[in-house]
Amino acid sequence: MEKTKKFKVAVIQAGSEIMDKEKGVLKTVRLIEEAGAQDAKIIVFPEAFIPAYPRGMSFGAVVGSRSPEGRKDFRRYWDNSITAPGPETRAIGKAAKQADAYVVIGVIEKDTAGSQGTLYCTALFFGPAGELLGKHRKLKPTGSERLIWGQGDGSTLPVFDTPYGRLGALICWENYMPLARAAMYEKGIQIYVMPTADARDTWTATVRHVAAEGRCFVLSCNQYSTKSMYPEEIASRTEFKELPEEMSRGGSCIAGPLGELIVEPVYGEEAILYAELDLDQIVESQFDFDVSGHYSRPDVFQLTVNEKEQTNTIWNK
Repeated sequence: MEKTKKFKVAVIQAGSEIMDKEKGVLKTVRLIEEAGAQDAKIIVFPEAFIPAYPRGMSFGAVVGSRSPEGRKDFRRYWDNSITAPGPETRAIGKAAKQADAYVVIGVIEKDTAGSQGTLYCTALFFGPAGELLGKHRKLKPTGSERLIWGQGDGSTLPVFDTPYGRLGALICWENYMPLARAAMYEKGIQIYVMPTADARDTWTATVRHVAAEGRCFVLSCNQYSTKSMYPEEIASRTEFKELPEEMSRGGSCIAGPLGELIVEPVYGEEAILYAELDLDQIVESQFDFDVSGHYSRPDVFQLTVNEKEQTNTIWNK
């Protein structure tokens, strides 16, 4: 595939329309249109943008018990999660086509192949023809996320060959899994998308490390969200009294293949971060370090990745 060496990307730092997938899709479409009008060819959204990363919500769960109110919160979360493909992905795909851009967006996805009661934290990939190219399901939810999300498997670890480089994603703390990163490097990833819910300073260090280690461009995207964005009627709302108004401060950024920050982290606001990338910089960076090429030692180390779909097993429940 012929490559376009220089192109613009957009990282969208915005808050979800929490627990409202219809409004969430409308906001997504509007932001794609805005970024597309600036000629962005790759447009990236945060983790769990539709319908929400439910920061601060307990779902009425403590060790040994769950509350009826918490179950209702989960049902609302489930009701506003999406299927892929489905009507929501068709609307997003249409917007991607109109923008003539690749779109990567974090969603909460309903399982339609199994029990239908399991949700996954998923990154969806759309092409400029409006097609849903594929998905990546988060392999390991972190901490309390395991209460509400199932585990993905190796069947959704795609890296797509595009005119703007090889595009793929790992979600949030998957990027602390060395072998998951190694799998992406082995696939030749060049545009490495990192949707996240982590706004700490240590995350920026991770972004820079992955960019330098993988000799790739890293697009890290987080939400900016506040307590007032949450619906009053959710049961966990009463638990928010002691929480700060700013629930997630953002911190989205873009790093280059030597680990340098092309766009510094943005905090405290919704914003769209733009940058022009040049694929020739990847080749230049690999002069002295190519993680899956001349700097690898396949005679010493081998990586085995099981990319088969694991149906009806404990791993996807």
